[in-house]
Amino acid sequence: MTTSLRRDELDLSLVVTHLMKGVVYADGHEKVWRHLLPLQAQVRDYVGVMGLTVVVDEAEGYAFLRSKADGEDDEQTVPRLIPRRALSFHVSLLLALLRKKLAEFDASGAETRLILTREQIVEMVRLFLPERSNEARLVDQIDTQITKIIELGFLRRITGQDATFEVRRILKAFVDGQWLAEFGQRLAEYASQLGGQGDDD
Repeated sequence: MTTSLRRDELDLSLVVTHLMKGVVYADGHEKVWRHLLPLQAQVRDYVGVMGLTVVVDEAEGYAFLRSKADGEDDEQTVPRLIPRRALSFHVSLLLALLRKKLAEFDASGAETRLILTREQIVEMVRLFLPERSNEARLVDQIDTQITKIIELGFLRRITGQDATFEVRRILKAFVDGQWLAEFGQRLAEYASQLGGQGDDD
């Protein structure tokens, strides 16, 4: 069921306001989602004048705004409202590992929500670190990276379980096959440098 609202009940400002704040999820913003689906064309026109476009994935249950690609808007050049974010290599590494884990999870035909503990995430990252890495320091560093990825909206802490996280499916929209392939090329360079690096690197 997409919506039971009449056209005169739909609230465009409600939808745009929430999208400007961040990602809208079907399971977390049910009211906004009901208004969003029948208003997609109007939302696209509204945010288009600000140099933005709306991405809606009904199957995965999320929507977000992104800046139009260069050359996508030929009529005028507008300031970028949603800045590009430079990520550290280690945050990028964890994002790539989470994306691969999500792909494996989907291929297995398991439940729709991928849930990981902090211990599982640490084990994923440990394979790319020197064996002499200090365990306590490693966990602290990964906690910092997890916090950053939560801020980016790709992980969600499970309520009441501080060390358990849901991998948000919107990650698939940002970390695609091409991104993984390009990042994979950097992994070889990274691995070749590990032998001479200490725990502080």
